[in-house]
Amino acid sequence: MTHAVPGRPRLGAVARKIGGHLGRGLAMIWVVATISFVIIREIPGDPVLGQYESLIQKGMSPEQAERATAVLYGFLPTGNLWQQYVGYMGSLLHLDLGRSLSTPGVEVTTLIGHAARWTVLPVLAGTLLSFLLGVTMGVYAAIKRSGKLGDVLALSGSLLHGVPVYVIGLLLTAIFATLWPIMPSGGPVDVEFVPGFNAGYIGSLVHHAVLPVVTYTLASYGGWILAMKSNVVAVLGDDFILAAELRGLRRGFVFRYLARNAILPLFTILALSIGMLFGGSIFIEEIFNYPGLGLLLVNSISSRDYALMGGTFLVITVGIVVANIAADLLYTAIDPRVRSGGAA
Repeated sequence: MTHAVPGRPRLGAVARKIGGHLGRGLAMIWVVATISFVIIREIPGDPVLGQYESLIQKGMSPEQAERATAVLYGFLPTGNLWQQYVGYMGSLLHLDLGRSLSTPGVEVTTLIGHAARWTVLPVLAGTLLSFLLGVTMGVYAAIKRSGKLGDVLALSGSLLHGVPVYVIGLLLTAIFATLWPIMPSGGPVDVEFVPGFNAGYIGSLVHHAVLPVVTYTLASYGGWILAMKSNVVAVLGDDFILAAELRGLRRGFVFRYLARNAILPLFTILALSIGMLFGGSIFIEEIFNYPGLGLLLVNSISSRDYALMGGTFLVITVGIVVANIAADLLYTAIDPRVRSGGAA
């Protein structure tokens, strides 16, 4: 008589869950890549064919013009639509996003790689700060919900949660860069500092990053404090909290139990918020002239650099998809009920 080995069904269920998330993520990336191809190929004026004909007019042979245009856009401008699509997808599999028209001779991946660091670090810093601040204040807002402190904290969350991110950025710029000019109005660093690991350059980087990071923080703070307050209020009525209080456990011990159980559902939202802030970087980076992915996308649209536009849009979308997958996997890892495949 055979016996089931404990743990194997759970491992199998987790593996299937991970496979499902990866499959859906790859499908989403494929859809976005297809949309990028259609935008580049079917946009009014057909920039691909226009580039091909322009190169021929400059004296190139049709074969040379084909190769040059394929380098720029990732697919040949001749042949039927399916052949062009297959060529475009083949280039993506080799991480070839083409070459920029607005910056001749520079690969799109190079420009995106340079811009990504100016987006990733402020987004992560703003997300973590808003999470820590919102969660902490959310606990106090729930515990002190019958007093003035709880009302003030809940009101601050409600107000900030309803303000668009670009409004927050514009207000911070108006106050701290214009009315009270203690912060730089834009750019990533002062030009007088030599790039490198030195105090002046690093201090300038931090100084210029303050307003973008604060904007990211305030844009998410309202959601965190309201969500945490709601979770804590729900957990306060659970049996294990009442039992802990009846047994006379220290308030700090009860507080840790309270926060641990209330914060669990927020870890999923944490990863999702990172992806959402990548989308919000378009507004924030344009306001502060911060050379990240959002500003790169805006500039590529204004300069009609379709290869750079499609590549940047694809990378931002991949970041959002990866954040969604990470959120689901994180929740699977930290919640034993999900790992076991059932509810407690």
